[in-house]
Amino acid sequence: MTYCVGMLLDKGLVMAADTRTNAGVDNVGKFKKLYCWEHPGDRVFVLLTAGNLAITQAVVSILNEHEDHPPEKGDTLRTSATMFQAAQVVGDAVREVKAMDAAHLTSNGEAFAASFIFGGQIGTERPRLFNIYAAGNFIEATPDTPFFQIGEHKYGKPILDRVARSDMELGEAAKMVLLSFDSTLRSNLSVGLPIDLLTYETGSLKVEHTKRIGLDDPYFKMLSTEWSKALRTAFANIEALDI
Repeated sequence: MTYCVGMLLDKGLVMAADTRTNAGVDNVGKFKKLYCWEHPGDRVFVLLTAGNLAITQAVVSILNEHEDHPPEKGDTLRTSATMFQAAQVVGDAVREVKAMDAAHLTSNGEAFAASFIFGGQIGTERPRLFNIYAAGNFIEATPDTPFFQIGEHKYGKPILDRVARSDMELGEAAKMVLLSFDSTLRSNLSVGLPIDLLTYETGSLKVEHTKRIGLDDPYFKMLSTEWSKALRTAFANIEALDI
């Protein structure tokens, strides 16, 4: 399994994914689940993936092949005029893989399980963020709900629900996202380090800030320790129930 978070801010995007795959307690692997396409000065796209690894890798491969060898009909990430059209390109790639593999998966008792968070910016259009489902359809983030989660999301959701705002600074939002990962890592063994983190600044049209956070990352260790202390202090300072 995995855990991914994408957040849409007035000032840009924060995107993060863990790297653990789990096909049983004795079959744990590490695979990248954050992918980026950029044409500096023109467009930037970031994709987070969760679900069946064979499906998600096939979707990414189709997107890459279409970048290098555009199909005769239809848009590619490189030719899409808007982020909505680019999200449709990703959805079409999901449907293409489903057409090839869904029946075979079903016949073996497996579901076509995959989900994606797709964000980026094209030209002067504002950055946009989409949650793309296994059917290839999608929804878009709004100021009321400026983040999406896929994978093992339940443990990391409370802090996002309480704290996330679209007007946050990139660094503050990245801190919050990492705390969401810290909570998930503590409660779910199917999510694991390292974490791939990307922040994108609105209007830059290039990727400048990426980071892989491993077990010995000093900032993440400090963040986890201080958050635990803060929670224990807050708990101790709240009046106990009178029973």
